[in-house]
Amino acid sequence: MAAAAVRRAPYKDTLQPALHRRFSSTATLLLGVAYLEAIFLANWSSLLWSWFPLGPAGIRAAFIFTCGLSILILRIAHYHVGVKTESGAQTFKSALFSLQTYETLFWYGVSSSLFCPVYLWSLKDSAGLRWITYFSGDRARLNERPIFLACYLGTCALMQTIVHYQFDLDRLVFVKPAEKTEEVKPKAGGLLTGSSQKILQQFPTVFAGCIKQATYSLILAMVLYYTLLRSFTWSWALMLFRPFYSLPRTNIVPNSWPTDLFLMIRCVWAGALLNAVWAAGNTSFSVFMAKAPLKAGKPFTAESKDPNGSLLNGLKSKKSSVQCFAMWELAIIAQDFEAQRKAIFADIDRKDGPMWSQVYSLCMAVLKTMEDRVDAYGKPLVPAAPVQAPEAPKQRVSAPLKQDEIFTKGSVSRSGVEKAWDQIARSPGNSPMAEISPIAKKTWKQTRDRMLTKEQQEAVSKESIKSYIDHATSHLLKLEWISGLFRQDFSTEFAAAVLGQPYAEPTLYIHAVQALCQLAIHSLAEDQYGNVHRDVPSIIRALTAIIKKVEALKAQFPIHWTDSSSRRESSEVDQVLDAMRVGLEQVVAKFEPYSSDLRLNLTDLRLAKEAMVKPEPTPEPEPVKETKEAEKKSSRRADLTKSKPIAQKRAEPAVRQRLTERRPQMEQVR
Repeated sequence: MAAAAVRRAPYKDTLQPALHRRFSSTATLLLGVAYLEAIFLANWSSLLWSWFPLGPAGIRAAFIFTCGLSILILRIAHYHVGVKTESGAQTFKSALFSLQTYETLFWYGVSSSLFCPVYLWSLKDSAGLRWITYFSGDRARLNERPIFLACYLGTCALMQTIVHYQFDLDRLVFVKPAEKTEEVKPKAGGLLTGSSQKILQQFPTVFAGCIKQATYSLILAMVLYYTLLRSFTWSWALMLFRPFYSLPRTNIVPNSWPTDLFLMIRCVWAGALLNAVWAAGNTSFSVFMAKAPLKAGKPFTAESKDPNGSLLNGLKSKKSSVQCFAMWELAIIAQDFEAQRKAIFADIDRKDGPMWSQVYSLCMAVLKTMEDRVDAYGKPLVPAAPVQAPEAPKQRVSAPLKQDEIFTKGSVSRSGVEKAWDQIARSPGNSPMAEISPIAKKTWKQTRDRMLTKEQQEAVSKESIKSYIDHATSHLLKLEWISGLFRQDFSTEFAAAVLGQPYAEPTLYIHAVQALCQLAIHSLAEDQYGNVHRDVPSIIRALTAIIKKVEALKAQFPIHWTDSSSRRESSEVDQVLDAMRVGLEQVVAKFEPYSSDLRLNLTDLRLAKEAMVKPEPTPEPEPVKETKEAEKKSSRRADLTKSKPIAQKRAEPAVRQRLTERRPQMEQVR
């Protein structure tokens, strides 16, 4: 009986349990933050029940934890890898017409709706934030102050949605394994792991940002409430409470405003606590989920029945996040784990080829996509349509236009007006006024010289107005909110051209380079079958070609006029190029003594060594200091109030004679 075929375990079977454990760590930390906020909201009338988990504090903590849990569910549904390579206007347009944006706003709104009653429930009666107040005995009146607080928390949800997409909080930021991380060799001692310590170190900065965002939300809430929401929310609140209380039948808004200093302070405090829950959930999710693919200091696939098969399955995945995790694990194995490296070199009996050959093909395919984008930049995507031969002009079949006089009937003499209309009809571009245009131009020039000084004429010139508009535009583009929408900086545009759109993950290419180079270096001592050395020349030539092509494209890549920095720098692409230079240098240093055996000629080595050298950045132009004359000129540029008086001069005799001769023609035109 034939042995049953061993099932190749998918990579997600090893990745999903690890992500579930990390989600549990995120939820545990969020629960701790919710419990701390529940204690802060306690009135401390009882020393036991104010903090005891099985009392009011526990109920408040459960509701606050639910506020954060809804954000974690949102992050799981929308997380992605890679930085956005779209401009601000494109990102704004795609976010405005995307269902995902309104789903994000909905979940933040649900979270703020759950937090509002918890906060109001924890306050004392003296705070004046009960929904119903009583005047003159048992006369119930609706209180507008909690209505404003609820609208403020809803505004916090709107502001957080904007911040969520402005800073792309859905992205998982991976790190390159340049050095051995703390997860590879965990430090002994201490109750908190490296990720928890990292989150706690960020807490002061994050909470300060929460207070700042809560203050901005208060300003936005006051504008929206008093311009759009006040009458609407007041009528709806009356409709909801009338079945339970004896309230007035009219929906007239009170004359007095509900906001005062104490209410604004309470709003900022409530908004800071709510933003702290959101920040704790987002920060902990981003930190825990972006940890290295290691479990107990070993790769994820180490516990699989077929480690190499699972790793290959992850490298071939169509989902970018799974492929990034698998490539990261391969890079860590190539650098730190000798047993797994030897298993890769020794696995030569696979169905689709030896393990090294498949790894080499997959990593080179990733780098090849980068080279293809560079080669395709600037080329038309669709071939141009064939040029049709111009058609021969058709012969005229009608009689030519008549050249007779238009207003002439028989032999009647024409007046001056008829002559003028006849001339305009025959030659529209040449009007009778063109005969006196030199005189008009000279008169306008003399009037301008008498009315305006030389500096004022320069100020209202076409070049001066254009320079003023350019100067004002550059100042506006330096503002963060305006530049974020309209600026097309070099970094984003160049990353889109080299690393792809709409997301570009540089660590995918960094890990692919490091996996290839480290496996090639360690193959000198660990490859028993000698399969790796045959592909070393291809690795050297490929890295050399990609570095040179990217640097050449970077030198000629256009800088958009909205990019005020004018720097040819792209951090994402520079990280990839640095990793390629380091890997190329290590491979050449190890295999240069065997260049003749590997069929590496002197030209290949020379080009590789040239590519290793990082080009020096071009120095930034120093700002030109204005001289005293330029300062005086700029100060007088907009001063148009001081004009020279018009001197009453008699016209010259020659000019008067020409005007006298032209007077009958001017009368005819009139």
